[in-house]
Amino acid sequence: MAGAELDDIDERIVRALEADGRLSMRQLAEQVHISRANAYARVERLTTSGVITGFTATTDPVARGLGTSAYVTMNVRQTDWRSIHTQLRRLSGIEHIALVGGDFDVVLLARAKDNADLRRLVLDEIQAIPGVVNTRTLLIFEESFPHQP
Repeated sequence: MAGAELDDIDERIVRALEADGRLSMRQLAEQVHISRANAYARVERLTTSGVITGFTATTDPVARGLGTSAYVTMNVRQTDWRSIHTQLRRLSGIEHIALVGGDFDVVLLARAKDNADLRRLVLDEIQAIPGVVNTRTLLIFEESFPHQP
């Protein structure tokens, strides 16, 4: 199903689970207006095919003690990307990594306790990775989460 179009019911299931991954199959079936057996079968198919990749808790970074957030853009030596990616995945505080096209090569979402902790992450850890050419840090002043009330 990866790359295939989802029908309207699949889309409604995905949206419902993105909004609340703790829905029971009964609740999901009622919300999407299908039988429980159909809900079970569709969720299993969406999971097996890789459309649904997991069920997680969404947390508030500030409540977790991560009061400073930033997007960090990077330029890298292209030949070092795989190694850089592996090292970035090991760093605590990196929440999202994207290889992109445009004026920079990589965008990271970084979360830290405070500005000093963010400085340490960017200057001491990220910039120390061989192949990282430069970084630019964009502080996040306010953010919203589309699938949260």
